[in-house]
Amino acid sequence: MTAEDFKAGQVILIDKPLTWTSFNVVSKIKYALKRQLQLKDLKVGHAGTLDPLATGLLIVCTGRKTKEIESIQNTEKEYIATIEFGKTTPSYDLETQYNGQFPFEHIDEEAINKAFQSFLGESLQVPPVFSAKMIDGKRAYKYARKGTEVEMRPNIINISELEIISFERPVLVVRIKCSKGTYIRSFAYDLGKALQSGAHLKGLRRTASGNYHVNDAISLDTFQEKLVTLQP
Repeated sequence: MTAEDFKAGQVILIDKPLTWTSFNVVSKIKYALKRQLQLKDLKVGHAGTLDPLATGLLIVCTGRKTKEIESIQNTEKEYIATIEFGKTTPSYDLETQYNGQFPFEHIDEEAINKAFQSFLGESLQVPPVFSAKMIDGKRAYKYARKGTEVEMRPNIINISELEIISFERPVLVVRIKCSKGTYIRSFAYDLGKALQSGAHLKGLRRTASGNYHVNDAISLDTFQEKLVTLQP
C-alpha cells in the first residue's frame, strides 16, 4: 500500500482503546500518515463516534472514502453492553459519581426479557445530558458539567435485537442491535426504570457497524507498525 492508496481512499478498522476519544484516534492516524508517507493534506475522518469509556469498532476513512462516512454511519450497529442495576449516575455511565441507589433483588432474567419487549422496534429515546448533542450551538455535556439545566429532545431510534449474554445480579451483559443515534447509556437508564430500579452503563463495546466487524479491526499500535513498512 502506498501514499496514493490512502489518497484514493481506505477504510481502516480500529479497535478503539478505553479512555481514547474518537477524535484522538483520527488525529493519531492522520499524524502517522503525515509523518510516514508525507501526506500533508489527506482527509481523515471516522464513521460514528464512540464515547471515551467505550471500546471496539471505530471505522476510519481516508481520502475519497471520507465521502462514504455518512452512508456507513447510517448502518445498523451492534454492541455488547454491561449494565449494573441498583445505582444511577448523572451521565448514565461511570464518567460521573453515583447519585442514587435502588433495590435490585427482585430483578431476574424473566423480568429482563419481559422488559426488553417494550424496547424492541421503533421508539423515542431521550439522549443523556452528558452527550455531544448540540444545544443552541454548544455540546450538551458542556452545560451538564456547569450544572446548567437543558431540555434534551427525544430522537426516534430502532432496536432490532436484544439478547442476554449473562446475568449475575446486579450485572447484566446484553447484546444490542440498533439504529444510528441510539444511546446505549440511555437504554441502560431506561431499562433500570422499567424494572422498578435504577441502572447505569458499566462497560460498552461496539462489535459491528453494518458489514464491518470488530474481529477484523486492529489496534492503533498494529496500524503504526504496519505503516512503518510502507514507502512514501
